[in-house]
Amino acid sequence: MNMNLTMKAQSSLKKKFLGFIKEYMILVAIVILALVTAIAEPRFLSLENMTNIMRQFGPLIMVSLGMTFVIIGGFIDLSVTGIVSLVAVVTLSLIEPLGQIPALLIGLALGAICGLLTSTIIISCGALTQAEALFITFGMSTVYGAIALIYTGGETNHLSWVTRDTSLFKAIGQGNVGFISVSFLIFLVVLAILWVFQNKTYMGRAISLTGGNKTAAWLTGININRCIRTIYVICGFMTALGAIVLFSRVTTASPVLGKGYETNAILSVVVGGTSLAGGKGSVLRTVLGVLLVTLLSNCLNMLEVSAYMQVVLRGAILIAAIWLDSTRHR
Repeated sequence: MNMNLTMKAQSSLKKKFLGFIKEYMILVAIVILALVTAIAEPRFLSLENMTNIMRQFGPLIMVSLGMTFVIIGGFIDLSVTGIVSLVAVVTLSLIEPLGQIPALLIGLALGAICGLLTSTIIISCGALTQAEALFITFGMSTVYGAIALIYTGGETNHLSWVTRDTSLFKAIGQGNVGFISVSFLIFLVVLAILWVFQNKTYMGRAISLTGGNKTAAWLTGININRCIRTIYVICGFMTALGAIVLFSRVTTASPVLGKGYETNAILSVVVGGTSLAGGKGSVLRTVLGVLLVTLLSNCLNMLEVSAYMQVVLRGAILIAAIWLDSTRHR
């Protein structure tokens, strides 16, 4: 009898362990990746590299947090590529005539307006499926990118060309408070606000219900169109914030600056555990997804893996994440 109890206890512990691994697989992957890289390249744990990771983390986490709400709501947004480019070139160009604070505020407002415009087109087209939203937002990304090209004449602008004070953008892109980057502190503040919005407000819960089942949400009295506008405005605003952090770090703004951000954002959100089917997800889990993607890029660069192989690996991870999401959903 004691033997049976022991076997049952062992079986229970095994199930709990496997359940923990399945639930927090991304944490396990992050730890393994960090350990392997630290052993192969000791410079990985240096303070300089940790600061570099925090700065690389900034732009992608902003875009991904916005994308999280879109995917939870049952949609997708490929327009973030065009919004990053458009907001970056417009914001940088306005520093000279208006000053840095007005330029910053206009850039953030522009991102929100782009999100509102995209959502209005989606609603007017009656596009209530992710596939329909995918093609509409891809088209909008092309439009925003084209406007950025027309606005700049296809040229790249440099922050160093601005003669007025740019200390705010320099602080965002390169400043530190102790050993913590300013962009990372901005991320912590934004994360707290979005977590409260998602978990403690009516609209946050309504977005999850809409993504889970739009018909059921409508029958319970939820305004579906308002939810769609909200998620795309949030995504547009967060993408604009990511664009500002990005060009402040690289000190240049070009009409193609946002290239690849839609893929990396979707990868981070899905790897973090947000369901592509909608209705399930968390901004906190998205943070883990972005951390894994950022660490992967940093580790591969330190190990001198070719850029082409890095693209292959990111694609393989995205496919694996979608497969796991589909398995969980079934």
